[in-house]
Amino acid sequence: MLHHIEINVSNLQRSREFYSVLLPELGYAEYQNWPLGFSYRSGAAYLVFVQTEEPFRDIPYHRKMTGLNHLAFRADSRAEVDRLTLKMKEKGIPILYEDRHPFAGGPDYYAVFMEDPDRLKIEITADKGEGALG
Repeated sequence: MLHHIEINVSNLQRSREFYSVLLPELGYAEYQNWPLGFSYRSGAAYLVFVQTEEPFRDIPYHRKMTGLNHLAFRADSRAEVDRLTLKMKEKGIPILYEDRHPFAGGPDYYAVFMEDPDRLKIEITADKGEGALG
């Protein structure tokens, strides 16, 4: 079982604004909060977001480089994917692959894809199988 994931972010406030909208919608509750970070927990697993240290802030993140590509969350239903898609759009979050949404992962894979403030891809799927987009 996954214990936690820690992600360095370039701008803690922007990331806090993004994840404070998204994660509670997916059943996560705020777990920890300190001047240089915050976390959200669901069950025993949690996600930690920490301000990137100054010497490393000018090195941009890109999901296609070595390292984390994306985080995928399971939605309870297609209706939940649709509701979260609308909510994130209302918050000004662009939807990736919008021309193929909600089947950007394939004809049998229902999901929404977006980016967090550092361009980390976030996926929310109602599919119970394996994802199709890398």
